Amino acid sequence: MAQQDYFIHFGPNANCTLELCSIDESVYGYRPSLAANVIFAGLFTIALVVHAYLGARWKTWTFMWCLILSCLHEITGYVGRIIMWNNPWSFVGFIIQIICITQAPVFYCAAIYVTLHQTIDHFSPSLARFPTKVLIWIFVPFDVTSLALQGAGGALSASSSGSSQTGVNIALAGLILQVITLVIFCVIFGDFFFRYARSSKGQAHGLREKLFVGFLSASVLSTLVRCIFRADELKDGYDGSTVKNEGLFIGLEGVLVVFAVFCLCIGHPGFAFKRNSRMRENTEINKDVTVPLTQQNFGYEDIHSTSYP
Repeated sequence: MAQQDYFIHFGPNANCTLELCSIDESVYGYRPSLAANVIFAGLFTIALVVHAYLGARWKTWTFMWCLILSCLHEITGYVGRIIMWNNPWSFVGFIIQIICITQAPVFYCAAIYVTLHQTIDHFSPSLARFPTKVLIWIFVPFDVTSLALQGAGGALSASSSGSSQTGVNIALAGLILQVITLVIFCVIFGDFFFRYARSSKGQAHGLREKLFVGFLSASVLSTLVRCIFRADELKDGYDGSTVKNEGLFIGLEGVLVVFAVFCLCIGHPGFAFKRNSRMRENTEINKDVTVPLTQQNFGYEDIHSTSYP
């Protein structure tokens, strides 16, 4: 009994190992799946490379860096979970994954919010209920606040060995704010495209724009479901049953965020806007070009073969 009391199950001084303690006594109550975490780390690495390429190709630098930051956070977070596979009581592994994985979607959400402004300006700014620049000043500060709350809450929870309900509540507040922001975004986004579809301009765009809107919508909705899950997961702290269910984490965190990030390869401002803007520029140039009479190639035969009334 005295030897059992000596073991510290969580925190900077945790000394449990798989040989000494039951897995049920770890913070999650399970040993994280090595295969799942390696796959997720690999998928986010691929996504990082793809978004870096797309950003450089279309010169969408803000969008690119937001996605790169998200992918880097996800990769780092899943490395933390791999550390926890090796030792489920690893405090370092826990703090890495709880902060990085929780915060990661905040960065690509910022890219999505900025894209709303570009989307409305591209399709029909006259149908917007608000000036598009105002939307950026609404959504981005909310996103930054959500990031700060989630980071502070995760750090406080980890530093207190999971015993700080205040840290859990702060992180939960950040997730709830993110959910509220995404819901407001969905309402504004949906309202604009409902009005757009009913307008005379609704049939003016082709498959490329429809794919862009569809994949961007899928990314937003999957992220919203993920955030609702994470908020529900935290409502009972780290002792809740949802926290200890790895299957739910894999399906509603890992799979949904991977799906959202790859959807943004098509729901990408460069995919919808850059190519079409170049096409419009070329069309306008071709329309405006006229060949001066002095430069036209009339030969002797052309002149004398011309018939006159």
